[in-house]
Amino acid sequence: MTDHHKTNIMTLTRYVLEQQRAHPEAKGDLTIAMNSVQVGCKFVEACVRKARLINLVGLAGNTNVQGEDQKKLDVLSNEMFVNALMASGKFSFMVSEEVDDIVVVPEELRGKYCITFDPLDGSSNIDAGVNVGTIFGIWRLPSGSSATVDEILVPGSEIIAGGYCMYGSSCNLVLTFGNNRVEGFTLDPALGEFILTHPDIRIPPRGKIYSVNEGNSMFWDDATKAYFDGLKFPSPESGRKPYSARYIGSMVADVHRTLLYGGVFAYPSDRKSRSGKLRILYESFPMAFITEQAGGKATTGVQRVLDLVPKHIHDRCPIFLGGADDIAEVETAFASSNNWLNGTQK
Repeated sequence: MTDHHKTNIMTLTRYVLEQQRAHPEAKGDLTIAMNSVQVGCKFVEACVRKARLINLVGLAGNTNVQGEDQKKLDVLSNEMFVNALMASGKFSFMVSEEVDDIVVVPEELRGKYCITFDPLDGSSNIDAGVNVGTIFGIWRLPSGSSATVDEILVPGSEIIAGGYCMYGSSCNLVLTFGNNRVEGFTLDPALGEFILTHPDIRIPPRGKIYSVNEGNSMFWDDATKAYFDGLKFPSPESGRKPYSARYIGSMVADVHRTLLYGGVFAYPSDRKSRSGKLRILYESFPMAFITEQAGGKATTGVQRVLDLVPKHIHDRCPIFLGGADDIAEVETAFASSNNWLNGTQK
């Protein structure tokens, strides 16, 4: 007899449709929007998998708005996402790491959402075969398809969906619609579908791993130094063991591990990058949203990340995210220090 539970698989498409049915007022717009994101992720995954075979590694000969050299896959991934998202008819504006200005959708294809995305985060690692990924966040525009660009620069707390897709030994898509649940899906190449493999991801309140680029430690402020020194050299009375260091250098991969195993991921401000390094709209906001919905916290050290209001589409911020207890200690370290960079004190 067939085991019903082995054949009753929950695909990403089915999951989104079930979320729609749970909200009778929904008209299916977000369902269609998510389907276009899914198409983009599948296309990028296929390109990453065969990048060396079809000569997609290396530089494209351009730089993006961040001043970073664009890889061939950066350009291709961005074009694929823009085309797929635009064709859905559900977005009025898009903000991409690879495009200097806001992408304004033609009037006949405009919808009630704005999407921000980094089409290929960590692409500097692509030639070495390191995990890379796509990060995205979706906002509902108050004025719908007649919205203006002024409606894009809002607090992160107004985000309605956030996720990332990681391309590596497997292709994992992690998603939340802000209902205090984070779901993880894995692409089944045979079916061509994302299958629910990590239901209701909850980040442990305290972990054993910290993830930060310690090559910048000589430029850190006193609060950041004190916090990480406390993880590496815990006091005897605390009874704790030192945290282990794990740093891949690809935000999607580092955050994915932090979600599953707990601990802290950080990219703090320093004397070289006083506003931090990660972009608010399409890196920090979606990842902070996912972390909070999984039971964790995300802070700049002195402020909740989702309370920030960017002034420009490519603004940056420092970030510490992870388990609730771990991030509470980050906040304590900054509160007790008079010397930090990502605020008014020095």
